[in-house]
Amino acid sequence: MQKKSLFGLLSGLTAAAIWGGMYVVSKVVMEVIPPFSLITLRLILGILTLGIILAIRGGLKLTARQFWQVFGVGFVGYGISIGFQFVGTKLSTAANGSLVTSATPAFVLLFAALLLKEKITLRRLLALIVASLGVVAVIDPRTAQLSSDLFLGNIYLVAAALTWALYSVLVRVATRNTDVLSISLIAFAGGLPVSVPLGAWEASAQGYGLITPGVIGGILFLGVISTALAMCLWNTAFATLPAGVASLTFFAQPVVGTILGTIFLGDIITPLFIFGGLLIGSGLIIASTENG
Repeated sequence: MQKKSLFGLLSGLTAAAIWGGMYVVSKVVMEVIPPFSLITLRLILGILTLGIILAIRGGLKLTARQFWQVFGVGFVGYGISIGFQFVGTKLSTAANGSLVTSATPAFVLLFAALLLKEKITLRRLLALIVASLGVVAVIDPRTAQLSSDLFLGNIYLVAAALTWALYSVLVRVATRNTDVLSISLIAFAGGLPVSVPLGAWEASAQGYGLITPGVIGGILFLGVISTALAMCLWNTAFATLPAGVASLTFFAQPVVGTILGTIFLGDIITPLFIFGGLLIGSGLIIASTENG
């Protein structure tokens, strides 16, 4: 495997691993801070973190045309998609969030074919099927809740998966011959026109709960680690690899989530989990060894 492809895979896997613990953290923090207020804080922290790095490196490296193109891509990803994700997680459950958004790679494969003209090859389709079966084994759909009071939240989670797939494909177009850090910062800014007014409305309508050190730590994790670091890694994966291959690294999320549940919540790793993890790894290997 070429070093560039390996770096892309590792970038995507690391991003997905970070996001593996994000649903639980988001669920806890949103008991105190409403969804769009939290998204705003998350994006601002991401902008500040990357802004410091870019200032040291000499500033943004984008033309005016690239700026607005990336801003629009960010509007889809960080305004609309993450909005759906946070609201869906609040109205549904963390287990449902992990299960429903695992459909993202399938949507990426479709959008990549439509927008990037990437071929849906037999190998990539096989890789998607094998990895998807692995996710089913890891998550165990029996833990999902499909009661009517969670229906709206589950619909929002489906919308989050669909729009995040669209963002991931669009960002591959935007990152061609462009600095990933600059793109990531401007994309974060693209989410603010959605999150700021809705966050202000939330603050006036319902206010915030008690801000504890734990909540502050959760906000910092979501802003600096899950946003600034993980989003840059995710964008790097899509800048480096074909979208249909990069998207499969998303399947690391439920694996990490289950491992964290074992460490912090006393969950048990079952033989089914190990089998599922092996299937996900096999899917990645099948996709990444494709010629061309």
